[in-house]
Amino acid sequence: MSLEIESADVVRLIEQFLKENNLKRTLQVLQEESTISLNTVDNLDKFTNDIIQGHWDVVLEAIQPLKLPDKALMDLYEQIVLELIELRELGAARTLLRQTEPMKLMKHQSPDRYVNLENLLTRSYFDPREVYTGGSSKEKRRQAIADSLSSEVTVVPSSRLLALLTQALKWQQYQGLLPPGTVIDVFRGKAAVKDVEEEKYPTQLSKTIKFGQVSHVECAGFSPDGQYLVTGSVDGFIEVWNFQTGKIRNDLKYQASENFMLMEDAVLCLAFSSDSEMLATGAQDGKIKVWKITTGQCLRRFEKAHSKGVTSICFSKDNSQLLTGSFDQMIRIHGLKSGKILKEFKGHGSFVNCAIFSADGHHILSASSDGSVKIWSVKNIECINTFKSIGGGDIPVNSVHLLAKNADNFVVCNKSSTLVIMNIQGHVVRSFTSGKREGGDFACCVVSPRGEWVYCVADDKVLYCFSTTTGKLERTLTVHDKEVIGISHHPHNNLIATYGEDGLLKLWKP
Repeated sequence: MSLEIESADVVRLIEQFLKENNLKRTLQVLQEESTISLNTVDNLDKFTNDIIQGHWDVVLEAIQPLKLPDKALMDLYEQIVLELIELRELGAARTLLRQTEPMKLMKHQSPDRYVNLENLLTRSYFDPREVYTGGSSKEKRRQAIADSLSSEVTVVPSSRLLALLTQALKWQQYQGLLPPGTVIDVFRGKAAVKDVEEEKYPTQLSKTIKFGQVSHVECAGFSPDGQYLVTGSVDGFIEVWNFQTGKIRNDLKYQASENFMLMEDAVLCLAFSSDSEMLATGAQDGKIKVWKITTGQCLRRFEKAHSKGVTSICFSKDNSQLLTGSFDQMIRIHGLKSGKILKEFKGHGSFVNCAIFSADGHHILSASSDGSVKIWSVKNIECINTFKSIGGGDIPVNSVHLLAKNADNFVVCNKSSTLVIMNIQGHVVRSFTSGKREGGDFACCVVSPRGEWVYCVADDKVLYCFSTTTGKLERTLTVHDKEVIGISHHPHNNLIATYGEDGLLKLWKP
C-alpha cells in the first residue's frame, strides 16, 4: 500500500515550523504565495476562553497568521469596537473602525452596520439595550463569535515537522541504514558516511570486555538496529554493552541502578525481535524469558519451554512467536501472547544445536549433534528433508545460517575442518576448509550481513575468514587463548565479537 502525502500538508508543516520559530515575515510570504494557510492555534480551549472573556489583545495577536472568513472577521472586529466604545476607549475604537481591513470591508458590504458604529462613536453615552437587541447580550455575542472562529481553526501537536523527521530517521536506523553513533545528514536522510560500507574482514582488536572465567559469556548478539550488544553469561546475568567503548550501558536506568536482567541458570542463547524492542533469552534449566530492552522489564516467562537446556532461540518474522532448540532433542514454537507451546518438531537423535526460520518463514532449518541438518514445514510440522553431515559419519553440526545473497542457499558449520554452502535440495554449492588435520575443526560460525564473508573459529582459537565470492581463505587471526564459545557480527558495521572460556569478549575491526 503506497502512502500519498498532500503537498498542502507539507506546506502547513513548514508554516508551523516558521510560526514556532517566530519567522513571521517568511510565514506571511509563504501563506500568500502558496494560498495555503496554517489556521492552527496552540490551545483551542484557551483561544475560545480568551474570546469569551474578552481578552481582545490576545485574540487579535492569535488570529494574525490565520486565514478566516470575512464574515467571521467582521463580526469579531465589530464586537471589539462595540466593547471599546462601552469602555469609552473612543480613540482605540475609532482606529480599529477606520483603519483595519475587516472594517473597511464592512463599510463596502454592510454600510448600515458600519454607519451604526460611527454613530455610536459620536454619542456621549452607551446603552447596551440599544446595541444588543432581540434577546442578545454581550456574553451571547462573544459566545457566538467563539463558536464561529473555533470551527475555522485546528490544533496540532507542536513541532510536527521535527517529530516526523525524527520518526523517519529512527525507522531508517531500525532498517540499518543509519548506523548509531554517526553524524546524520538530515537533508539527505542518511548517515554522513559512505552510502554502503564495503564488507571487510577483521584485522585488529578494537575493544576487550573482561568477565572472568567463572562468569564467562555463553552467548552474545547485536540488536538489528545496531544499537546494542548484549551478552548472556554462565552465571545467569544478561548485560547490555556500549560496543564502541567496551563499557556497560549506564544510560539504561535499570543497569545504572544494578538491576540487571537475570536468569536462574546459565544463559545459553539470546535473540532480538526485528524491531530491537524485545530480547529473548534461553537458559540451561530449559526456561525462556522475554525482556523489554529499554526498561529491563520481563514481559513473558516460559517456565517449561524445554526439559533440558535451551540451545537456540529466534523470533518469527512478525515477532509473535519464538522458535527454540534444546538439549532435549526437541524443536518448539512458542506463542508470545499465549505463553504456550504451539508446535513441536521431533526427529533429531541428539542435541539440537541450532534452529532458524527460512527467509520466507515457511520452513525451519535445524542442526543437530546427530550429524544431520533437517528442513521442516512450519505448517504441518513434517520433516521435508534430512541432510547428513559433510565428511561422513555422525559429525555434530554446530549451526546453520541463511545466506543474504541467495535465499535458497545456507551455510552449514559442523565439527570438522570443512564448511559448506548447501542449497535447499541438499547439494553442496561451495566448500571451505581450514586446511588443518589437527586443531582445525570448526567450533562456531557467523555470516556477514550481506553474505560476502563467512567467519569461523576453530579448535585452534584461530578465526578463519572465507570469501563466499572466491571461496578462498583470505585471512586468519588468533582471537583467544582458550576455547572459543561463539562469534557474532554487527548488523551493518564491520565489527565482530568473539567470546571464549578465557572470560573475555573481544571486538574485532578491519
